[in-house]
Amino acid sequence: MKEKEEEGADKNSAAPALDKGLDILEMLCQCETGLTQQEISARLGRNLGEIYRMLNCLVRRNYVVNYGNTYSITSKLFQLSHFHPPTNRLLTEALPIMEELSQAVSFSCDLRIYNRGVQTVIASIQTPNGLGFMTRVGSEIAVAPSASGHVLLAFQEGVIQGLRIKESLPKASEVEIEQFKAILKEVKNNGFASIKSNQYAGLHAISFPILDLNGNAMAALTVPILARIDGETQASQQEVEAQLRKSVELLSQKIKNGKSI
Repeated sequence: MKEKEEEGADKNSAAPALDKGLDILEMLCQCETGLTQQEISARLGRNLGEIYRMLNCLVRRNYVVNYGNTYSITSKLFQLSHFHPPTNRLLTEALPIMEELSQAVSFSCDLRIYNRGVQTVIASIQTPNGLGFMTRVGSEIAVAPSASGHVLLAFQEGVIQGLRIKESLPKASEVEIEQFKAILKEVKNNGFASIKSNQYAGLHAISFPILDLNGNAMAALTVPILARIDGETQASQQEVEAQLRKSVELLSQKIKNGKSI
């Protein structure tokens, strides 16, 4: 009966193939675990031939990923929802706040978003005196070793977080994944990430999430602290954390109040 009703709906649709693809996407978005072709077919009341063709297309376009015999939604829909113009509006609100932050702590700062297994720097503010560590806009950075990467994954709902872990650590063992999840849990409990660099001596990174209306991290605002050895005074980690917290709270509040994205 359900199949006949949906066939009737297809006849009244100007784009039946699109309807089938959207049915699959909407259903997978509601599932915490992957589904086989047979399970998808049974839930939608469609034959395997229809499901097979639609899934191949969705996998090819990276909306769905095939792990073994199961299919799961990717984060592409989430990423698309944060493309232009939303990203432009985020930058419009963020840049003045970032300028003030850099002036207050005398360190550079940057804004990063998640992008299919890596993170992309979309804005970067240099230190007031032009000296210190900073990242170039457009740089793509590994997720797992960095404070901002921890933030971008820790502050996500379960399904999206799981997908991002798979994308970011494709070769990791189960033990490594569980260890990484423990790190993300600690970051979520603390509200931010603060770690020593695994790549540069003397570098310490502090990163806070920019939260959307649902409490998920849409971006990470990060300050890399490079210790001076010439005796010049500089802001402490605690002072940077306090200033960074104020900055992200201000930006997140603007977003929640509808003044931005």
